[in-house]
Amino acid sequence: MSVVLIFLAGVAAIVIWWISGQRLMSKPWLEVGTLDDIHQPAKPPIPTAKIGLGIFLAVVGALFSLLASAYLARMSGADWWAIPIPRLLWANTAVLILSCAALQWTVVQVRRGADDGVRLGLDAALATAVLFLAGQIVAWLQLVAAGYVLADNPANSFFYMLTGLHGLHILGGLAVLARTRVRTLAGSATAPARLRLGIELCATYWHFMLVVWLLLFALFTGWANDFVDLCRQLVS
Repeated sequence: MSVVLIFLAGVAAIVIWWISGQRLMSKPWLEVGTLDDIHQPAKPPIPTAKIGLGIFLAVVGALFSLLASAYLARMSGADWWAIPIPRLLWANTAVLILSCAALQWTVVQVRRGADDGVRLGLDAALATAVLFLAGQIVAWLQLVAAGYVLADNPANSFFYMLTGLHGLHILGGLAVLARTRVRTLAGSATAPARLRLGIELCATYWHFMLVVWLLLFALFTGWANDFVDLCRQLVS
């Protein structure tokens, strides 16, 4: 429950920040200014695609937070045997971090108008994302070969479900990222503003999925237990 409360508090903070940025909580009748301020260009609104992505990520975050809470609650069961974490997951985590770094670098390049840098960054992000998914599959195969099958105990089921669900979200993002890369092949025919927005959305999505994976990784390795205990003490 504490995990859900922390996530909801984070979502509320983001919503309040977004509303303040949109000036929905302002009081124009109390504002003081000159006539010249009226002719100043208004702040451009947030694109609909960014708002839609924010809502989608909020839903995805709520889903993973609920599953993480169920994971923590289920750990107290007598039939729970912790699953060993393959060392390959450490390498996979580093690869996903590199993928996010490549996309963030691509965002900088597209803002500068460096077409070669954009294509190179997207290629690097695509390659590392595919490598991450391949590494996750290999980690699954290693666990299955060691006898940790899906229906053996609840810990196995949660591990395969959470990593599989995260992998599906990465796969969906990979499809969007590949489509964005195809747009760069059009060269001048691609609208610069649209391409820039697409890359920024991909980077935001990738960073979010990296945060989700880091939290799941902390959950699997047991690092999250001390944090949850601290949150429970603070709540109580």
